[in-house]
Amino acid sequence: MNDLPASFTFTHVLKRFRLTTVLLALTVLLGLFDPRPVRDWMAWLDPHVLAGLMALLAVAQGIRDSGWVQRLARRILRHVHSQRALVLWLLLVAALAAMVLTNDVSLFLVLPLTLALCEQVALPRLRVVTLVALAVNAGSTLSPLGNPQNLLLWRHAGIGMGHFVMAMTPVVGLMGIVLLFFVWRLVPARALERVEAPPPRSPRDAALGRVSLLLLVLLLVLLQMKASYLALAGVGGVFLAWRRGVLARLDWILLLNIALMFVGLGHLADLPIMHAVVGHLGLTDPHRVLLVGVALSQLVSNVPATVTLLPHVPDLMLLAVAVNVGGSGLAIGSLANLIALRLEGGKAIWRVFHRISVPYLVLVFALTWGYLSV
Repeated sequence: MNDLPASFTFTHVLKRFRLTTVLLALTVLLGLFDPRPVRDWMAWLDPHVLAGLMALLAVAQGIRDSGWVQRLARRILRHVHSQRALVLWLLLVAALAAMVLTNDVSLFLVLPLTLALCEQVALPRLRVVTLVALAVNAGSTLSPLGNPQNLLLWRHAGIGMGHFVMAMTPVVGLMGIVLLFFVWRLVPARALERVEAPPPRSPRDAALGRVSLLLLVLLLVLLQMKASYLALAGVGGVFLAWRRGVLARLDWILLLNIALMFVGLGHLADLPIMHAVVGHLGLTDPHRVLLVGVALSQLVSNVPATVTLLPHVPDLMLLAVAVNVGGSGLAIGSLANLIALRLEGGKAIWRVFHRISVPYLVLVFALTWGYLSV
């Protein structure tokens, strides 16, 4: 019993599941020092959103297992001939998808395609994954349906969709300029090169691909109708009865991290001391709103930051600018960042992501600060 493999040691588990361990510790400590009723925990957990994400993850796994993503990647490569052009095409698709399908959903669709392309040509994989994550956050900023914080603020503001889009256009333009600068610096314009020894191709399962795409359409309709439980039951029931292997290959650690993030960071943002501090900041000055919104997003993620700041900021469109800018920087700034990093799956992505995302945040923050000064 004392000769357990190294992979079973406590230290190895902590290193492998570092984010899970930190979020779990935060959740437990806050629960001990600030006991709350069950209704508060359920409000932080947001089971409707979690159910929708679980269904999306299952459908995305089905599409990947079908082999259709790899096939689409090969078709794209017939028409794109340089690394930079290919990456720009991916970022455009990711940003446009995020405007309509939310940043999380677009990642589940675009990132598998991105990883498939990286397997077939010599793309700088970690840089491209980071840029795709930044692109979905930028694209989702423009639309009131692009991410949870925008939807929340749009409903409270009581304005039309066109008004929201016009208010967010300048900051999205600034994000786009900075993103293009990073693409120019990080992705060469040289011709695409086939990988000499590509990994074995997955066999194509046409039936699984068709059913997964049909489930995706149904899922998006049900999510728009706020029927996330029904969506999960439908998707889960189909795969459980027909392709159990799809559910077995789901990234359950990602789902656990998301649940812990909702509960732990939601609790942290809802602490009385947080509300007391925010209430005394006098959030009427645009620059102060930007600074506080970005800083709080880096601490508790931009959705809990939005919920915390909502009662204290009169200009909700300004708050939308602040928390969307705060979605970059540290990985915790946006749930989409954590999804992208987890889907990539490697350890090195965390270092590369922050080497790109933190300078990106600094530049976008500086340009937005200047815009607010005009």
